Formats: sequence, C-alpha cells, structure tokens
Amino acid sequence: MFDAFLVPENTMISAKGDGEAVDISSVPNRTFLLLLSITDVIEQESLDVSVWGSPDGNTWGAKPLASFPQKFHRGEYPLLLDLIGRDVKTIRAHWEVNRWGRGSETPKFTFSVKATEVASELLQDSASR
Repeated sequence: MFDAFLVPENTMISAKGDGEAVDISSVPNRTFLLLLSITDVIEQESLDVSVWGSPDGNTWGAKPLASFPQKFHRGEYPLLLDLIGRDVKTIRAHWEVNRWGRGSETPKFTFSVKATEVASELLQDSASR
C-alpha cells in the first residue's frame, strides 16, 4: 500500500513553493486519498494547495490534477485524486499563500500533504452501492 508525504509533516512556509516530486509509477491502484493537515496559522491569511502530475518528472502540464478549496484555518481536509486512465508517473504539491490586514505582511503556515493509495476493494464496494 502506497503512503507518502507530498509535503512533509510540520513544514513551515511563508511564500509560494513546490513539494518534492513523488514517484507513483509502481502504484497499482491509481486512486489516492490526499490529506491536507494545517497545524499552525496566523489570522488574515489564506493557503491554496494543488497537486500536479507529470508523465516524466519534468513536464508538469498547464493545470493541476486536483486542488483543495482555499483554506484559512487549522484542520484536516481530505480530497480524492483519481488518476485512472491518466499518464501520470510523478506527483507533487504546489502551494500559494496570501496575507492581508494589519501587522506583518508575511504569511506563515505549518502544514503537510499526505497521499495514501485507496484500496481497490474500497473502490469496488463504493461503486456497487
């Protein structure tokens, strides 16, 4: 069963960036549960996280494979990523941050993004319902 962090636990950011590329070419099931965990945030800021795919680890395309809705608060947020029938061998997270209001203009988030392969039995069970 595949289980990997696209953004490691307790990653602190203050600007936009990308996570490390993660090879998924050997994962038999092409459906993943993505879990965005925000553990620290300051007021009046937003976090946008998306997941990008590549067939070769170099070309990332024009649009993300999936995007979490914009977040402002601590919490855990799941998102299903279905890559069945897509030529994707590598995935990575990308994030953008924004801050407004009084005080420092530098945003600060501590977060992680985890990708877990969804067992094919679970997919078959949900499809038969």
